[in-house]
Amino acid sequence: MPDLPAPQDATEAELFSECWDAVLSYADLCTSGSLTAHQLATEAFTSGMRGLRAAGTVPGRGPGRRPGRLPAIPELLTAVRNTAAGWEAGGQGHKLDPDLRLWLNSGAAARFAGPPPGRPVALRGLRDMQESDAALLWLAEVEALPLPAVARRLGLDPATVDGELDQVRGLFRGRCHRAHLDSPMDAECRAYARLLDAVTRSAGAETPADLSRHLATCAPCAEAAACLRLHGGGLPAAIAGGVVGWGGLAYLERRRRAAEVRLGAGRPDEAGTGGDPEERAGRGRALRGGLLAAAVLLSALALGVSMMPFGGSGEDTAAARDDRQPVADPGTFPVTSGSPSPGESASGHPAHRESASAAPSATAPRTRHETRNPGPEPQGTSSGTTGAGPTRSGGPAPTCRVAYDLVDQWPDGFQATVTVTTAEALTGWQVAWSFRDGQQVGQMWDATAHQDGSRATATAADYNRSVAAHSSLSFGFIASWRDRNRTPYEFTLNGETCAAG
Repeated sequence: MPDLPAPQDATEAELFSECWDAVLSYADLCTSGSLTAHQLATEAFTSGMRGLRAAGTVPGRGPGRRPGRLPAIPELLTAVRNTAAGWEAGGQGHKLDPDLRLWLNSGAAARFAGPPPGRPVALRGLRDMQESDAALLWLAEVEALPLPAVARRLGLDPATVDGELDQVRGLFRGRCHRAHLDSPMDAECRAYARLLDAVTRSAGAETPADLSRHLATCAPCAEAAACLRLHGGGLPAAIAGGVVGWGGLAYLERRRRAAEVRLGAGRPDEAGTGGDPEERAGRGRALRGGLLAAAVLLSALALGVSMMPFGGSGEDTAAARDDRQPVADPGTFPVTSGSPSPGESASGHPAHRESASAAPSATAPRTRHETRNPGPEPQGTSSGTTGAGPTRSGGPAPTCRVAYDLVDQWPDGFQATVTVTTAEALTGWQVAWSFRDGQQVGQMWDATAHQDGSRATATAADYNRSVAAHSSLSFGFIASWRDRNRTPYEFTLNGETCAAG
């Protein structure tokens, strides 16, 4: 058996203990035997941790939990999928599950690596949430951990975690709704978008016959419906399938089984509460019922794909052995630009969560392309901003630190997130910076963009103008680039130069 990856510090050791079982479980689905499963899991975990160290952060740890970054487990599961793709490309595909190999060479797999607007709605929605909120949703819905255990792992109050989870579900729904609207879609899909939003809000709402027919033949809208419908038990499958891709439903079933075993064994360190046998049996029936509903939904998705004149279909055939069944995937679609709308506050604290309807454009997940802002260049000074500008709460100009994260990059565009920490309270803000290589901002959320030559400015939206002292503001944007895409410099907050974060 290959050596397990060695954590470098106590934090990584804790992360290993929390995530290794999940990584190995998915790696086992992807491979042809236990030995190769350990090889894949070890290589993927090592690669995933290397990427997290290079980014200067470990998911789910510390106060800097910003959008654009998946929580630890889904981030490492993505590393498993990417490592498997590397095996296939490097001549080691014989070690992988045959159905996974078909999927990796299909348009379904290409969709996860293509331009952000064409990626799964669930993936884009989860990435657009604060990382701590996304971790709460993933651990409770996909990993099926009892809420006391989730609260303990994330440092939340066990007495209020149930209410926080309800809020986070609503935020996820809002992000996915925004992502669906920003996706490339034809006139018929756009005409049904408002109705789809309405009928998925309530468990008692009836789906009109024409919308039902549309969902039976339109995989993208059916995928969105699964994310928007918070009732009925299908949300965990929608999240797992949209984030993991191949084998998402089988992975979910394995995690449910593991959760039932923990509950049945009454392990207080994981379950947090034992419950009597009848209660545990009821939980098990509810879990299996949710998976049945998810399986029906995913079967409908597969039927819709098979009836569509484009996109992948045959590659997503269910595997015949044990529970190694790839989740249905609607394939790939052409890319156009969407118009983002305002979204989440820079604060990730539950008390500052806003309505889920104010969601930013869920346009791009983080991949292996991430960089940190190296700080202002020594030559030159900030050009500042034009106009009267916003006001401060009083006192001297605030000191600030900035972190620039390259979330993703493709041949002619990229997505980035800017997070600024201010020492003083603000009642309005403008953040400006200079591009080095002629980049042009196209879309921006949580702020209004203006660009004059190489100098770009982001101005606060109405809902996030106020920023408390010693807290952060954050916004994201999509921009174009050619030839080179170096990190911007000369970041300023309200005209004052910011240090590198």
